Amino acid sequence: MLIRDAELAFGRDCADLRIEHGRITDIAPRLQRQSGEAEYLAQGAALIPALRDHHLHLYATAAARTSVDCGPAAVATLDDLASVLRAADARLPAGEMLRAVGVDDSLAGEARVLDRAVLDAVLPDRPVRLQHRSGRLWVLNTAALDRLGPLSADDPPERDAQGRPTGRLLDADRWLRQRLGGQRPSLASLSRALAGWGVTAVTDTGHDNDRDRWHALAAAQDSGELLQDLRVMGDRSLDAVVSDSPRRAVGARKFHLHEHDLPPLDMVVAAITEAHRAGRGAAFHCVTRTELVFALGALEAAGVGADDRIEHAAVAPPSLTSWMARLGLSVVTQPVFIAERGDRYRRQVEADDQPWLYRLAGLQAAGVGLALSSDAPYGSVNPWRGMQAAVDRRTASGAVIGADEALGPEAALSGYLGDLATPTRPRRVAIGAIADLCLLPAPWAALRSNLAEIRPRAVWQGGRWVAAADQGPDFTSME
Repeated sequence: MLIRDAELAFGRDCADLRIEHGRITDIAPRLQRQSGEAEYLAQGAALIPALRDHHLHLYATAAARTSVDCGPAAVATLDDLASVLRAADARLPAGEMLRAVGVDDSLAGEARVLDRAVLDAVLPDRPVRLQHRSGRLWVLNTAALDRLGPLSADDPPERDAQGRPTGRLLDADRWLRQRLGGQRPSLASLSRALAGWGVTAVTDTGHDNDRDRWHALAAAQDSGELLQDLRVMGDRSLDAVVSDSPRRAVGARKFHLHEHDLPPLDMVVAAITEAHRAGRGAAFHCVTRTELVFALGALEAAGVGADDRIEHAAVAPPSLTSWMARLGLSVVTQPVFIAERGDRYRRQVEADDQPWLYRLAGLQAAGVGLALSSDAPYGSVNPWRGMQAAVDRRTASGAVIGADEALGPEAALSGYLGDLATPTRPRRVAIGAIADLCLLPAPWAALRSNLAEIRPRAVWQGGRWVAAADQGPDFTSME
């Protein structure tokens, strides 16, 4: 296939590009079309490597896309919550569980802790489960609790002073899935939306990903339900997995830290060592100073491997940034949270920590490798919104957090261009490279000032056309 007259580097002259057997084989100002060769006219638009999302949760994102949105934009008060849930109830078939996501802490502060009694007052008959915006907490009403069957004292649902379930389940996703049963959500719609934004490879970073999840994701790839190439982080059970496809690989051992319940340090050091022996990196979820200090101490004690990294680094003051740089660690972070949660951060995060929230330029200046991602469903899955947030650092109300941490448009884009195995090293359109490509709607100079509105004209994966803007939101594969 021949792509004609594409801008292959920012602001430079256009050239033609040839793809054969899934790779770029030639680039020149004017290539001769071969007999029978398909041709695509880029008309001077920018052609870039296809994007990668280096941190998301596929099944949770697919489920969230079909759930009721109770995030801050839709729900600010308990009255709002009642209105949204009742409206959703009217649309659902009788007996179907209502799944809602994104509720914020501020609702609990309005009256009392969000529990089953609050949900029972809204919908006493419809089973309802509501997820906190962090993804850690579920709140179930009485009808939903009844669906779980008999509960023992050892089961995770929280109980009140009288021993009655409050409806709150913390860090119990796997248990909840097992008790509720049911099928995993289809990844097809999410996968095609990602392709439409130019994303052809992702890293699923679930700390509870196990061999069963690996096989489910592999089957989704093999069936065509999941278009993207895949790297899967998860628990120690993945140490024994050997991939049977070049389109998927086992990623780092994921350590999901919680500041108020940190594991014994020696146990974590031993687990890091075990992961390294299995040829895996160690990836640490760190959203507080304390969690980051703990992770860095554990990694230093175990010895840092080439694939070790910090996820989020939500609060990274200079002293800890310097420590990460000294250890040679990279950070995969989510600037989109500044746009989506920044106003809440300004109210709730300590003033001393606010300058160090979701740092970008400061990490790079200190020598810390940087890659960007969505953390979907907890942040917007649209990578172009993440890039815009990296550039302007602006909250929903218009306030700016950490102006010195802003990236230029080119650097923001580069954060999504690394290979899954080496996320901090941006790929280039070059001879010999795999033809994972994204054709933008115009030259880069015309787009760089408004990244959030970019919608690629066409996307290729391994030389195969997988998305085009004129097909609407539900993309289908095309040769």
